[in-house]
Amino acid sequence: MGVVIESSVWEPSASVYIFIFLSCFLSLSLFPVYLSKDAPTKSSPFSDNPTTSSSLRFQRYFLLLYSLASVLEGLWSVYGEFELVYYGISKEDTVTLMLIGFGAALFVCFLGVVSDLMGQKKICLLFYTLHIIVGIWKRITSSPSFWVANVCLSLATSIFSFSFETWVVVEHDKQGHRQDILNETFWLMTFFESASLIGSQVIGNWLVGSNLEKGIASPSTAVISLAIVGIIYMSRDYDGTPQSVTFKDYKVSFCTYILGDRRIWLLACAQACLHFSIVVFWILWAPTLVADGREVYLGLIYPCLLGARMLGSTVFPWLINASLRTEDCIAYAFIIQGFLLSIIAYDYQEIGVLVTQFSLFHACIGLILPSLARLRTMYVPNELRGGMISLSLAPANAAILFVLMQRGYYRTIENATIIAFAALGLFVAAGCMHVLKRWGKQPYQNWHKL
Repeated sequence: MGVVIESSVWEPSASVYIFIFLSCFLSLSLFPVYLSKDAPTKSSPFSDNPTTSSSLRFQRYFLLLYSLASVLEGLWSVYGEFELVYYGISKEDTVTLMLIGFGAALFVCFLGVVSDLMGQKKICLLFYTLHIIVGIWKRITSSPSFWVANVCLSLATSIFSFSFETWVVVEHDKQGHRQDILNETFWLMTFFESASLIGSQVIGNWLVGSNLEKGIASPSTAVISLAIVGIIYMSRDYDGTPQSVTFKDYKVSFCTYILGDRRIWLLACAQACLHFSIVVFWILWAPTLVADGREVYLGLIYPCLLGARMLGSTVFPWLINASLRTEDCIAYAFIIQGFLLSIIAYDYQEIGVLVTQFSLFHACIGLILPSLARLRTMYVPNELRGGMISLSLAPANAAILFVLMQRGYYRTIENATIIAFAALGLFVAAGCMHVLKRWGKQPYQNWHKL
């Protein structure tokens, strides 16, 4: 008589989603009550009065465009790996495509400088255009060349990482809006980006459906349509007039106020370490979960991670209004992330424990991203912000290229070692925040707009 071994596929409980949803709801709903009791002289960022109507109108306009851009970014990743397998791309070729993508991102680190000189809105429009090109490319070819699509998407992702933030900061300053509105926008960007990525997963699954033969190209059609809507809507208002400055003047200012300021070097280092750890996580999270043949519904875990990031972003306004130093908050979050990755790297754990650690890691990301944006507003001149962010990501992309080559081609390092490198980078980032706090804030008082 044969023995039947039943195998179960792990999936998160429905109570996890309910907990994340209720936690986000309570954090958002109770914050205005806390603010009115703790600081009655301040206006709630959720209020809508005549003095803030213009600020809120632009904020909603921007968040709509940013959410749309986030959906475009997410749609390509829903069936990204499956699409490669569907078109017969081997694992070795997949590694090559990843190297091409990060190599392209590394060699276009100057795009931030271009955005500062040409105007951030034009670069944001380029982001939508690149998505249209990839969508059309995949629709008109039966067997698309993925290295072309990968290069375009890498450029689009690089633009996404700095252009929208720079644009909203410059436009906010130009219109003379209050600083608390900008701080609110930073955490709402993280919140809506995470929600949009979850939405893109829903849209992608709905478009593809059960018929993979006919539905595999459906996300491309959706991307084209949404990108066109984004271009039309973005062209309606807020023209984002570029600054009248020559490259020579910009170079002098950049060397003086960016390269010559050690505090900005610390911010750049922290941003690079965070970027490296996030990319390493998304490359290795699935192999870590399915190690030793464990079966997992990855598609159900993905919303948990992004939901945790949404929850982490809602903590940001509470900490800001609690009069805590931003550097302290970020340093503690970096330390927690570093310990979490250290445990994940070298300690074999059950799937539930791993998912919990992954969720905590992303909750810290939700807090760190708007906090770093706030620090950049304190230390980095707006007219140089795009160049500073894009150049700070270059070391991270170079490190990613290195570990991918060592792991994918030469097999000289293991996944655990790569995760340990990411953990070490997070501890370094925490040290940068500690040093930044000791040096204190000394605004660029001699700075004049270009």
